[in-house]
Amino acid sequence: MRSIYLPRTADALALAMSTYGIPLLVLTTTRSAALTGAAFALEWIPRLAAFGWAGSMVDRRGAAVVFHLASLGRALALATGAVLLHLHPSGTVASATVMVLAATTGVLTEFSYIAAETAGAAAGRRAGRRAHRVQAVLLGIDQTATLAGPALAGVLLLAGPPPMLAVITGLSLLAALLALRTPPSPVTPARGPKPQMGAGLLTGWRTIRSLPALGWLVTGLTLSNAATGLLQAAGPVIVVQHFGQSTTAVGLVWSAAAAATILSVTLCRFALDRLGLWPVGAACAALASLACLAVAQAPGYRSYLVLVAVLMAADGGLAVVLRTLRSRLIPPEKFGSTLSATILILLLPFPVAGVLTTLTPPDALGHVITICAVLQALGLFCAFARLRTDPALRP
Repeated sequence: MRSIYLPRTADALALAMSTYGIPLLVLTTTRSAALTGAAFALEWIPRLAAFGWAGSMVDRRGAAVVFHLASLGRALALATGAVLLHLHPSGTVASATVMVLAATTGVLTEFSYIAAETAGAAAGRRAGRRAHRVQAVLLGIDQTATLAGPALAGVLLLAGPPPMLAVITGLSLLAALLALRTPPSPVTPARGPKPQMGAGLLTGWRTIRSLPALGWLVTGLTLSNAATGLLQAAGPVIVVQHFGQSTTAVGLVWSAAAAATILSVTLCRFALDRLGLWPVGAACAALASLACLAVAQAPGYRSYLVLVAVLMAADGGLAVVLRTLRSRLIPPEKFGSTLSATILILLLPFPVAGVLTTLTPPDALGHVITICAVLQALGLFCAFARLRTDPALRP
């Protein structure tokens, strides 16, 4: 609890508030759908660039050190942004500040996330055959943070950007302090040159290629993330401009989705005990595909909220399957690099989703979501058809 779950809770809440709150902050400040999509892309592109260094640093320095320093750096960046927005609440300075915050917090968040995931995977390995229960708890923490984070960010934004950023700063500082309790993770010898981004990603890519079950699942989930990423990027535009709701309603959508995911993760925990990875994963894949195909045709805000919640609940079940398979298959000494490569592949659709939101007229977003939903269904079907007889997913 003190060494793994509490640090993860503080970091996950700060991550959720910044990930969903900063694009919402851009929309509130600029009233521009294009800039909102650009901010979402700007938030994710530096994250992707940081993965190689993050994985290598965790492998060489340990999870606790990287977790502490990344959370502390994020707190300093957010505190600076809060001061600047207090002095310049609107205009060019405000727009530049939120864009820089999107990029900076994105990079630092990925360092802390990789470190926290590495510590969680080590705890899962210690749990042996009950590793999926540890991963379910960690995913439950993430989704609880997603439940509270967007809604809290939306409410705090009503009081102004500085209060919202001040709260995220406090959570980041708390995560930095709690990270000192995180047990040290296995590290590679410090001999040789300093880690480089390309070397870490190459090591991770080779490990993924040597594990066919992991590779197929990552491929299917990458196509699935193209649809969920577009829903996240276009969410403020769809809810505020298309359905005519408030900014608080945007946070409510993702809070409802997180609540449904928490329930889904709890059910999957018991289902995995009885059925194994493949049946649970295949059922979640089918449900996610159907929900995403339907969300593009949602006639109103309430149906949109329900369908997004169902989609993210199914995605949560798929995440438990992926996390369990990851902790089971990846060698401990290569976990940081392989985790970085895996997450990099999974997150590549997110900046693309931001670009699509920027370039697509608001009235045409439904058609783009439909296309992404079809790709999601095809990708998940091919992945689980290939994994049906794979021994790695058997009980």
